[in-house]
Amino acid sequence: MPRMLDVSDEVRAEIGDEEAARLLAGESAPGSYDCTSCRTQGDSEQERTSTVLFIGDETAVLAFAHATCLPSQVVQVTEEQLQGAVRSIGAVGGETPQQVQQPVPQQVQQPYQSQQQAQQPPNLMPEQAVLGVTSGLVLIQNELHPALVVEPTAPVARPGTLGSGDDFLPLLIEQGFMPMTELAAVPPVLHGWSVLLAAGQLHAVLQPNPNGGRPVAWWQAHQPLQVTDGWRAAANKHQQVLMFAAPVGSIGRQPREDLMRDALDKAAANGKLVSAALPLAGI
Repeated sequence: MPRMLDVSDEVRAEIGDEEAARLLAGESAPGSYDCTSCRTQGDSEQERTSTVLFIGDETAVLAFAHATCLPSQVVQVTEEQLQGAVRSIGAVGGETPQQVQQPVPQQVQQPYQSQQQAQQPPNLMPEQAVLGVTSGLVLIQNELHPALVVEPTAPVARPGTLGSGDDFLPLLIEQGFMPMTELAAVPPVLHGWSVLLAAGQLHAVLQPNPNGGRPVAWWQAHQPLQVTDGWRAAANKHQQVLMFAAPVGSIGRQPREDLMRDALDKAAANGKLVSAALPLAGI
């Protein structure tokens, strides 16, 4: 039976017209599946379903999602993340994503050093600084929004310069992030950037590739980070995540969301906060 599948041009370019035709005809697509974004059941015979192709270092995996959760797209991840997502999906009893057997050319990904949620973004952070990333819900205009709060562990110098200055916020402002003086409204969407939520876990913040082509990781978790059900539900509702960034020492590691909000308000009032709304991507 034909499936109500969305196969984007970039997915079709990777898997080929023949495989795309087989999917649309129902020959190689499942009827029911667990949406790889919201993790609830979907039915490609009854509702629009997106094909999402995840490409690792050596293999590629084709997954399925409600079209209302994710558009059909190609997402580049590391091989370790790809295999971890497959194991996670299989562990909850969902449809195992289809592994695409042909090798797929890959862009070289920078190695990252990380602890629980620290990461060196390419071409931005000096080697001695890593990023601390904390997830939480932020109340804006009486509505809860999923948020990521980013703070480096040391001052960030502009690439190619010497000195002890901190250019973390100016560098992000040049990328399109907006300075905030208060958390009174949702920041504008920063197109080209996105947050990768894979198998219900936080994997990366993606930025545009300066050389063109697929987005690349600006921050990438060494191991996928667990998020709360409430955070994931809010992300699926809004289809975006608010990212707040502040210089080292502005936020700190806050154990509760109310304390994190207080720290954000203080950083904004002191002119030390930038933000943007990043569209959601994921499996």
